[in-house]
Amino acid sequence: MATILYITAHPHDHQTSYSMAVGKAFIDAYQEAHPSDEVVPIDLYSIAVPHIDADVFSGWGKLRSGQDFSTLSQEEQSKVSRLGELTDQFVAADKYVFVTPMWNFSFPPIMKAYLDSLCTAGKTFKYTEAGPVGLLPGKKALHIQARGGIYSEGPAAAMESGHRYIGIIMGFFGITDFQGLFVEGHNQFPDKAQQIKEEAISRAQELAKSF
Repeated sequence: MATILYITAHPHDHQTSYSMAVGKAFIDAYQEAHPSDEVVPIDLYSIAVPHIDADVFSGWGKLRSGQDFSTLSQEEQSKVSRLGELTDQFVAADKYVFVTPMWNFSFPPIMKAYLDSLCTAGKTFKYTEAGPVGLLPGKKALHIQARGGIYSEGPAAAMESGHRYIGIIMGFFGITDFQGLFVEGHNQFPDKAQQIKEEAISRAQELAKSF
């Protein structure tokens, strides 16, 4: 049995959002094709994702200096503990599905905060004389992203940074099996929006069978 994290970063649900609609189609088809696997939904807009701030740096510094966890302030303990929980949950899983819209050529800031929380030396990567090495090889990840325009080709392709960034982080963790499934052009071509959505849902359902 595999564990798959279904990580969504959108304030809207599948009835309003194209990315969430395609994501739901994917995860529903995945559960049908892999009934023994455990799907863990993570709605980043409804859980606590601490930003790496002064409390976190202070707490980490105290722990690195050998101080006991009990010596951290209440805020330091709360934030450092939560970051550890998110990382441990990620490390324990086998597969990951990220669902985001494209906002200003990237993704919602809550996704950046979540990815930051996972970059923990000794858990998702380690430092070596040759540089950092990912500690999660053999796992796989998928990013489902809705884009109002066309960004998979042409001059606009260079402007998209969200999918590329998630790919960089996955590679940093040693996850080389990283795919993208994009819903594109529904705002640019409103007369084709429903067709674009339906075709993306169909691709998602097909991909779910082998993911």
